[in-house]
Amino acid sequence: MRYHTRPAASPLSGLVRVPGDKSISHRAVIFSAMAEGSSHLTGVLDSADVRSTMSAVSALGAAVEIVSEGPEGLELVVHGWGADGPVEPIGAIDCGNSGTTIRLLLGVLAGWGVHVVLTGDESLCQRPMRRVTAPLAELGAQVETAEDGCAPVGIRGGELQGTSFDLPIASAQVKSALLLAGTRASGVTKVCEPAPSRDHTERMLPGFGIDVVRDGECASVVGPVIAQATDIAVPADPSSAAFLVGAALLVPGSDVTLPAMSLNPTRIGFLRVLTRMGASIDITSGPDVCGEPTGDVRVQYTESLTGTTITAEEVPSLIDEVPVLAIIATTAIGTTEFQGVGELRVKESDRLTAIAEAVNALSGGAAVTDDTLVVTGGHPLKGTTLDSLGDHRLAMSYAVAGLAAEGETIIDRFEAIDVSYPGFVGDLKELLENALG
Repeated sequence: MRYHTRPAASPLSGLVRVPGDKSISHRAVIFSAMAEGSSHLTGVLDSADVRSTMSAVSALGAAVEIVSEGPEGLELVVHGWGADGPVEPIGAIDCGNSGTTIRLLLGVLAGWGVHVVLTGDESLCQRPMRRVTAPLAELGAQVETAEDGCAPVGIRGGELQGTSFDLPIASAQVKSALLLAGTRASGVTKVCEPAPSRDHTERMLPGFGIDVVRDGECASVVGPVIAQATDIAVPADPSSAAFLVGAALLVPGSDVTLPAMSLNPTRIGFLRVLTRMGASIDITSGPDVCGEPTGDVRVQYTESLTGTTITAEEVPSLIDEVPVLAIIATTAIGTTEFQGVGELRVKESDRLTAIAEAVNALSGGAAVTDDTLVVTGGHPLKGTTLDSLGDHRLAMSYAVAGLAAEGETIIDRFEAIDVSYPGFVGDLKELLENALG
């Protein structure tokens, strides 16, 4: 699918609630499937990735009942397998494009005596899995990957023994997989990271009756323990909100409010960076939702932004927002340097190379090394044809650029947005139409 866009004819104005958080939605479905009893979930993101998780846990024996589908997301009742454990599925489980699905399920399955093969689409089968499978093997699971260490991955669970892990890179998916495996292991499973990564697993597991001890950048669980069903309300996704934040900052006169958003500190590094660059962003705190702080975020067009340096320590809190931050940085005074972003090379695409090439194709200025991206501001963007490479975050970042670029911007494979934000174009149009009255 090709998407055509031109400079915005009006400011973006008004209030839009972005979809439920993707990371939290995945975990809510998976933890509910693990649990004893039935969990009621609301605000679950209705996207291709989350549907992959729903399908996967169903194949493993959980019953996922869709109560309703609407603009606020999915309402689900998930009947978990509890102490009986997952069933052995017929054939391989297709995880689609979802790295969260395959990696977290590897952790879930590590302690159960079933043999399961997990696979996915072409993109997912090129993403590294040894970072998860190797430590799971240390715990006691039997795991096999394709020759290149990628999916398909076969796992046969076994009796696990708690172990301590020092991860070489901060990764919420790896950490979560090990903690989930730890719920089936005897004794303490402890995971330490070099920098903070997303902590949704640590925040959510206690709601399912599983205690998590947190000490600095370490988290641990004591097993074996069985999750207990609970109810979850999923807050709005800050990573999806980032694209509307970027659009508002690029289109003169814009004033946008994004309510009920997760304000988890491990997820809003992009807001901290934009504030440092001079962006007009106001945050109003709201209630905690399923262990997550939430609130409303108001962003107004800011005529003059200043380039900054994003350190490697900051990157885990904004890793998904680097592409749209790079687009915003093209309008800033001076240069913006992203350090320690090599992890972007093993996402749905080589995002690091792709975003640098896109900025240059738009007549901006970008340079890239193995793990650094530098964007030089002050180069007016000009529309061009870009390929999303089937990557949802690139597709939406390019759409944001098109709102400010001279002439027409054409984006190929734009259907990739269905992975995380199917209603993105509709929400963007609503904000543009609000200003027109």
